[in-house]
Amino acid sequence: MDDRHHLRPTPRRRARALTIALLAALTTTTGCQGVTAKTDDGRTIRPDNTVADWPLKFVQHSFGAACYSTYGCHITYAGHLVKDDPDDRLKRSSASLGDKYPKNLGGGWLGIFNFPPPAQVRWRSQDGVAHEAEVDMAAVFPDQLIRHEVPREDVREGVSIGNPEIVLEVNDRTINVWMRSLIPTKSLQKPGNPHSGFRYEPVLVWSRTY
Repeated sequence: MDDRHHLRPTPRRRARALTIALLAALTTTTGCQGVTAKTDDGRTIRPDNTVADWPLKFVQHSFGAACYSTYGCHITYAGHLVKDDPDDRLKRSSASLGDKYPKNLGGGWLGIFNFPPPAQVRWRSQDGVAHEAEVDMAAVFPDQLIRHEVPREDVREGVSIGNPEIVLEVNDRTINVWMRSLIPTKSLQKPGNPHSGFRYEPVLVWSRTY
């Protein structure tokens, strides 16, 4: 078993598009002030960040799941069945998506406090072999740091950075955990587009092959 570390609810795409649009709009403002949340023990916490809070941490997250080259992929997270694929149908491969993968991955289930019990995963790989696994997000993100690839000096100041998305992907015999977060940037990522002052690429955080 190879273990290496790096660095839907329907309609998921509509929810993600709305989230991106709203967060992109924030890059033209000065950020949210006074946004707070309560933990189970009554502590008041801020679920958002600015670059002044470096390193960026998160206390809530969104969640999504994806399965490729699998049969009967079932994923349960925070007490909810979030993936329930037919046992007799092979899911398409991630390679069939071309350069859309892994940019297509995202989390549409919003506002989950860190961290629920481990995700329960059950599936058959492309060769028909059955697998079961637990994925503990508290162990994957022990420091609760937002994983991203934007240097501090490139992050726009005074702009709120919201909750990141965690995506659990089952790909044949491998489980990957990705994170993506909309990070406002000082420079436009698409010159001439005033709404492109952010980065939002998925970052591979954890992977294990069974």
